[in-house]
This record gives sequence, C-alpha cells and structure tokens, in this order.
Amino acid sequence: MTKKSDASDLLVLFEDNHLIIVNKRPGDIVQGDKTGDTALSEIVKEYLKIKYNKPGNVYLGVVHRLDRPTSGIVVFAKTSKALSRMNKLFSEGKTQKTYWAVIKNPTPKESDTLVHWLVRNTKQNKSYAHAKEVPQSKKAILDYRLLKKLTTYFLLEIALKTGRHHQIRAQLSALGSPIKGDLKYGAERSNKDGSIHLHSRKLAFEHPVKKEWMEITAKPPHDPVWNACV
Repeated sequence: MTKKSDASDLLVLFEDNHLIIVNKRPGDIVQGDKTGDTALSEIVKEYLKIKYNKPGNVYLGVVHRLDRPTSGIVVFAKTSKALSRMNKLFSEGKTQKTYWAVIKNPTPKESDTLVHWLVRNTKQNKSYAHAKEVPQSKKAILDYRLLKKLTTYFLLEIALKTGRHHQIRAQLSALGSPIKGDLKYGAERSNKDGSIHLHSRKLAFEHPVKKEWMEITAKPPHDPVWNACV
C-alpha cells in the first residue's frame, strides 16, 4: 500500500461547519479495524484539532465507507445532526454516486445497466454476483458507460443505483471485466501499491442543513494509468 497518511497531506475537497469531505488515497482505511492501522477518520480528527486548535476530543461522524484499496470521495460529519441527516440521505438512496473504473477486458456493450443479486461472504470479505435471485441475496444495480479507450485499458464511468458490499467490483467481475489490480475479483495481477483502479469520482446530494444542492468531484490518484484517464 501507499505510505501512511497524516493530517499534513489530507486532501480536503470541502469543509463547512457541518461537513468535511476528503479525497481518500488508496491504502487508507476509513474506520479503524483489527489491523490497528491509523484510520482516515482519526487523521481527519487530527487535522481539525490542529486547524482549530481544539482541546480534548473532536467530534467526527463516519457517514459512509470506501473499500481500502479504492480512492476518492469520503464524507464525514462534524455534528451529530449532520451525521443523522447524511445517514438518512445515503440509506434512502438520495445521493448520486459516480465512480471511475479502469478495466483490461472490454465490456460487451459501451453502455448498459447491470442487475445482479449479490451474496456477501463475511469470512472471505467478498460478494458473489448471481444472475437471478438466490437465498440471502440483495439486488444490485448500476449503470456504466465507456468514457475512454486507453492503449491497453478502458475507462468506465459508473452510476451506482444501490450501495452493496463490493458491488462495482463484483458486478464488473461477473461481466468478465474485473478492475485493474483487483486480484480478489479476477484481475490477472495486482498493482504494486496494493491499490485497485476504482475511484469515487463524484458525489451529489442536498446539504443536510443548508438544503443547497452540492456536487463534489475528486481527482484520481497520481499514476501513469489514471493520468492517462484525466
């Protein structure tokens, strides 16, 4: 994975009294887990503590997560009111999520809607996509379109319609087009830094307090393949 982040290299995309939105680097974990690695949430807390010279604990609510090897937009709430309202927006599907994914095997069509039923295996930390509904499955829907043809890869833009565990990774794998670097879902080889070429590119939603429509865009990480995409 990439080198550990700290408050000094945090990529802040937006901040007001209610929210702070950052561009997560691949390798950063959003919330603490059994690895004991420093979580992005703790880095953001440290950033706020330093910036505002705050004594004691800093309140920060985790609104949603991104998989560790992915990059892009992560929203945190600075108040409990903003957290509960943002949680509601996400759970009710009132946010517009756009992702970029780099694949090696082209998709059958240049644009399409994918519908699968995903079954999550918690022991493997993996989701399996089925063409038809099966026991314990959840319906997963996304729209994709080909954005750019690179020399040996293809850039897809994905509009996520549901928010399932590893949804984009599992659905593209089921299509025969796994994401670059995603060994877990069928890529031929890993990326040197342990990342995968999946990036949360854009998020649109109504501000939980101000009620203004917001659109946040995040640049993908700096590497030769992503650089060719932009």
